[in-house]
Amino acid sequence: MTKGLKLSWELSGSGWATCCIEDGSSERKDIVSYCTDALADLLHGVAGLYGSTPVQRFSFDLEPAEVRWVLRNRGSQVDLSIYRFPDMYASFDAPDREGTRVWASTQPRGLLGHVVVEAAQSVLRIHGEDGYRAKWVQHPFPVAALQDLRRLHLQHDSCDLQHAAAVS
Repeated sequence: MTKGLKLSWELSGSGWATCCIEDGSSERKDIVSYCTDALADLLHGVAGLYGSTPVQRFSFDLEPAEVRWVLRNRGSQVDLSIYRFPDMYASFDAPDREGTRVWASTQPRGLLGHVVVEAAQSVLRIHGEDGYRAKWVQHPFPVAALQDLRRLHLQHDSCDLQHAAAVS
């Protein structure tokens, strides 16, 4: 049980994944394209919350739209906002305020780290590295990014949730 925060990442076809995040009161679901290394970007973005940079940004290509995740570190809490832009390439340098905020939540950093690690490990358990590459096509499974986030989460967060065995 993850106290209301859930994240799923499901490969839904050749070059497509369904990303769903929900916090008990609202949900955001996007069909993400392989035009970017989206799962690796998610893992790197959350891992960046353990460093000195207080804001992490990454985008998912929805062909042609963009959803931009903005994570703001606020001590032990993270403000998550997802902004939607109509065209990924036209909005590349656009400030967040030019997008439409389509989802927002504030969550403990440890809980966010936990659900992202669990979602990525689930993808790896289901598909394996070869199966992931066959479905995601453009990019290999981000093993190093998953290992890095898992290490940071276990090292820095007092997480009471059950942790699945590491998959490598």
